[in-house]
Amino acid sequence: MKINMNKKVRKDENGKIIRTELWYSYTLNGKRVRKSLGLTDTKANRRFAEKEIFPDLLVKLKNDELFKNTKEVPTLDEFLPHSLKLHYNERRQQTRDDYVGIYKNHIKEFFKGKKLNDIKPSHIQLWQNSILDKGISSARIRTMRSLLSCVFNDAIRDEIIEKSPLSVVKTPKLSPTDITPFTLDEIELILSNADGQFKNFYATAFFTGMRSGELIGLKWSDIDFNNNEISICRRIKMGDIDVPKTESSIRTIEILDSLLPYLKEQFNLTGHLNSYIFLNKDNEHFYDIKRIRDTHWKKLLKKIGLDYRPIYHTRHSFATLMLSNNEDILWVSSMLGHKDSTMTLSRYAKYIKKDKKKRGQFLNTVFQNGTKVSPFISKSA
Repeated sequence: MKINMNKKVRKDENGKIIRTELWYSYTLNGKRVRKSLGLTDTKANRRFAEKEIFPDLLVKLKNDELFKNTKEVPTLDEFLPHSLKLHYNERRQQTRDDYVGIYKNHIKEFFKGKKLNDIKPSHIQLWQNSILDKGISSARIRTMRSLLSCVFNDAIRDEIIEKSPLSVVKTPKLSPTDITPFTLDEIELILSNADGQFKNFYATAFFTGMRSGELIGLKWSDIDFNNNEISICRRIKMGDIDVPKTESSIRTIEILDSLLPYLKEQFNLTGHLNSYIFLNKDNEHFYDIKRIRDTHWKKLLKKIGLDYRPIYHTRHSFATLMLSNNEDILWVSSMLGHKDSTMTLSRYAKYIKKDKKKRGQFLNTVFQNGTKVSPFISKSA
């Protein structure tokens, strides 16, 4: 059996192209079946379909494992455990737990009793609006959409539905409150009013751009004062000690001169224990960043008169301050543990300082007023 891939152009009532979708077709028992993949026509999606969707689809077709009619279409609540099981081994335990919590708290009630093929884009839009109305950030909604997107894509592979209702509902843009970096003056205000190890913790956060879980997972064995380097090889979240978020997150970063005094001060506090750098009152590592957030960070911001921002904004602050002061984006990306500079640009492009100097000045040594004056070409030539 062979699966063919083609595309279909969708137009509005005025004939204007809205999007180009990928479709696939195959012949089963002498009958040609043609269905949508629910994906836009891009090279990446074509590769994804050929490598991920079609092999699985062929197996299911040969084994007659696909749902055959609408009576067999499951509800979202019935199909979700199956989808979670499919991706169990490729997700960390924290992600599994997070997705289960997202579904129970933000998705289940809204889509209760709805079959997968009855969920329309309008339902997705209404659900998304209801979440936004609760004050949940756009960034968090993107995570929720990732879960739903995976569920719908699994249903497409099993030929339960033809396309994902998410595909035509725009992802909410990151709002100004999603990335609101601290200014240099605000950072100075925070550090001058924080005390003890918290001052050193915030300085490490602001001057490295490390993620919160990476910060509380730091050990003194990760610090190389001779070469001024920090090795990031673990993170802690909800008490679980694990490797960092992605492969590129396992990295070695530079200790900036501005950070060095704070690290040395922290070494005087906990260095003799030869354990984690930042410790709770029982001289153990922090269970989760929320322990610092709820017991100190919120109170400190209120005390000094700053509006509350998540502690994760220390990371945003590092990125935006470096880029707005012309630091090399490749270096910034490496410090943040991004896979490449494309990810850094997608989040912080507007903070890159644009140099207004004239470009291409070197060409003036060769061309002036449209005439070649290159010293490298002899007059007799």
